Amino acid sequence: MKTAAVKKTDMTEKLVYTFGDGQAEGSAAMKNQLGGKGANLADMCALGLPVPPGFTIPTDVCVAYYDQNKQFPAALAAQVQEGLRYIEHAVGRTFGDAKNPLLVSVRSGARASMPGMMDTILNLGLNDATVEGLAAATGNPRFAYDSYRRFIQMYSDVVLGVDHDVFEDLLDLMKNERDFSQDTDLTANDLKELVAQYKERVQQELKKPFPQDVEEQLWGAVRAVFDSWMNPRANTYRNLHDIPASWGTAVNIQSMVFGNMGDDCATGVAFTRNPSTGEKLFYGEFLVNAQGEDVVAGIRTPQPLTIQGKAEGGDLPSMEEVMPDVFGELVAVYQKLEAHYRDMQDIEFTVENRKLWMLQTRNGKRTAKASMKIAVDMVAEGLITKEEALLRIDPASLDQLLHPTLDPNAKKQVIARGLPASPGAASGKVVFSADDAAHAANLKEKVILVRVETSPEDIHGMHAAQGILTARGGMTSHAAVVARGMGKCCVSGAGEIRINYAKKEFAAGAVTVREGDVITLNGSTGEVMLGEVGTVEPNLSGDFTTIMEWADSLRLLKIRTNAETPLDAKTARGFGAEGIGLCRTEHMFFDAERIIAVREMIVAETKKAREVALAKLLPMQRKDFVEIFRIMDGLPVTIRLLDPPLHEFLPHTDAEMQEVADASHLTLDAVKYRAAQLHEANPMLGHRGVRLGITYPEIYAMQARAIFEAVAEVAKEGKTVLPEVMIPLVMTRRELQLMKEIVDAAAQEVESKTGTKIVYQVGTMIELPRACLRAGEIAETAEFFSFGTNDLTQTTLGISRDDAANFIEQYKKQGVIEQDPFVTIDRDGVGELIRTAAERGKATRPDIKLGICGEHGGDPASIAFCQQVGLSYVSCSPYRVPIARLAAAQAAIRENIAKVVA
Repeated sequence: MKTAAVKKTDMTEKLVYTFGDGQAEGSAAMKNQLGGKGANLADMCALGLPVPPGFTIPTDVCVAYYDQNKQFPAALAAQVQEGLRYIEHAVGRTFGDAKNPLLVSVRSGARASMPGMMDTILNLGLNDATVEGLAAATGNPRFAYDSYRRFIQMYSDVVLGVDHDVFEDLLDLMKNERDFSQDTDLTANDLKELVAQYKERVQQELKKPFPQDVEEQLWGAVRAVFDSWMNPRANTYRNLHDIPASWGTAVNIQSMVFGNMGDDCATGVAFTRNPSTGEKLFYGEFLVNAQGEDVVAGIRTPQPLTIQGKAEGGDLPSMEEVMPDVFGELVAVYQKLEAHYRDMQDIEFTVENRKLWMLQTRNGKRTAKASMKIAVDMVAEGLITKEEALLRIDPASLDQLLHPTLDPNAKKQVIARGLPASPGAASGKVVFSADDAAHAANLKEKVILVRVETSPEDIHGMHAAQGILTARGGMTSHAAVVARGMGKCCVSGAGEIRINYAKKEFAAGAVTVREGDVITLNGSTGEVMLGEVGTVEPNLSGDFTTIMEWADSLRLLKIRTNAETPLDAKTARGFGAEGIGLCRTEHMFFDAERIIAVREMIVAETKKAREVALAKLLPMQRKDFVEIFRIMDGLPVTIRLLDPPLHEFLPHTDAEMQEVADASHLTLDAVKYRAAQLHEANPMLGHRGVRLGITYPEIYAMQARAIFEAVAEVAKEGKTVLPEVMIPLVMTRRELQLMKEIVDAAAQEVESKTGTKIVYQVGTMIELPRACLRAGEIAETAEFFSFGTNDLTQTTLGISRDDAANFIEQYKKQGVIEQDPFVTIDRDGVGELIRTAAERGKATRPDIKLGICGEHGGDPASIAFCQQVGLSYVSCSPYRVPIARLAAAQAAIRENIAKVVA
């Protein structure tokens, strides 16, 4: 008989862990080794629950399998044979025996739940001889051949690579020929004929017969499960849920129990609470005379478990009615499991001849709404503590609650897919330029801005649009970052759409969408849909408020927001922001009323001409700051002075350039010459940030005056204002000193003019490795550091954020990096620089305020790092404030747990 291809190694440690008959070699504490499924099967055995006997091949073997070029450790074959003997002894059947055959299931089981992502094979051990033995032993040939046809289809699909639709077509054809509507209508002879058709089709597809050797079947299945760890859907799921590929999966080989032997048999899936709402109601579905895949495949309509579930829709009888005795046992089991695990459980079960068998339990996946309700309810029930409740909730899942979502009952036509760059849902008419979006918004029209990619010049159109769709760009592209900051729905990197600006249309496959046509975006899934799809507005429940209150009582980090408009500031305050950590003044310049004055200032040939243009901008900037200071009402506001290079503000068309020339009293050629002068080969590292302030100090002087005049105006209203003036891109103390002199002079001037005492701080944005290393010197002048982690990541790694999407996924696949460094802080590189800067800054100025204001400020893993290095606050986009509040609480809780353990 064929066995596994093996690698001659010294790997002789235990490679198989048995379970069954109320005992197990493994335990719940061995989740990393046995995977979630294997550990919980062992645990259920220890609880005395009815679990079919089996054994688990641990995750170590999967890791070795890939390390050894897909060969199994030499010791594995013998230990698997011992595991099979254990099962045979427990059930009184023999694997491969023609008269009394043992059949097994082969399932995956990673340490993190990955439902549906990897492969499963049922009824393994059937062949032309054992199927007859099974029929004779059970007295049920229909059941035997139904199991055999299921096994051929599943094994051929998963192991042999024959598409399952090939078999579904044959099944449907037979049912149509006999005028049957259900699989269960087929007789034993029908199924025997179908098995013959299945085997013939395998022979046609593969030019070899379906394997009859049960050992070959077993090792083929084990190999397929290990291979499925790296299949595309598993890779995608791991990427989305930050599960390292290095963990590997376990394999669980377990005696089959059968839900398809007749009307006293069944199979089902249940949740101990409603996974959508969190209500404390037993929730699930089952099927009589079926196997597990039938419930989820939708081939037959599942029946509700409970009478109450039946009342919610449909007239099929519930398990509570059909099998009341078994249902009672199932209720007792679910109550025992939930009390044991102290969390909502997702359970799978089979009923064979009215005997209940438990096949799996795991912590159930749930919506954000359900997650919060279950957590709050379990605290009230005394099952868990507040700290445990907070740790149960995925901070990122709160996005589901903060943005409009699509009506799940609405019809939709998906025409393209991209990256889920910014959550929520939006519908509107398609426009292809920022100006058109802004114009439409003035007419009270809802629009979707469609661009190949966005730039800072598009900011007004992005703000005006309901949502943004781009053909290029990743999760950290300009469109994605700005959209998240605005709380706008965004789908980026939809590479299958082809945009034609000239014709004002885009093509998605065979569909052409023109300007004015309505589309709908789902920023949570990346779907692009034709027409308008109804949305549901967020409704923040009492449970949300409770969770946030608990989080605020336990976290140490302050949570600020990145905001530069009154709407952003109001939104963030509503979500609990404790100040503004980044107010980007350049975003204020792109307003249609201001851009001409900005451009006048840029093309001015003398300081005096620049000051004339800046004088026009000053009252506009002051007005912005007044509104923001009023809204924040005594909370700190960090204002970053002008950062981007000046060329970003200049127009590109002759018509726009002529408009600037007319306003500046210059010729068109002079404006073009100035634009050419400002062009830079690498503007990200060019004439920007503090370098602008040193070259054109009048710009920073105007901005400082606008800030302090706004402070004086709001102070007269009896409000407290706490401005923090931030100088960007500093690399030396001297740069900061020069700019602080300008800021201090502006403050003194406004104090003298208004008689208002102005209290403020001056600090810097740390974005360069040199600034981190010289932080001790810079702190002699800076009263606060704000780590601009977007640019610090770029300058440390030498990677452009906007271009990283071209290769970053390949880096993750190849194991070069585990996470996108623009999503989660690179702790070893960027993180080490932050830690160094924090330590050196505090050594010079013990009371220095430390925060971060890049996109990382809303990333839970990065927030945990900020807690570890002792930062004062994190700042994130308004819609990520609740996420940051919860993540900061979790970081503090885990830090306390680590101290106790230590």
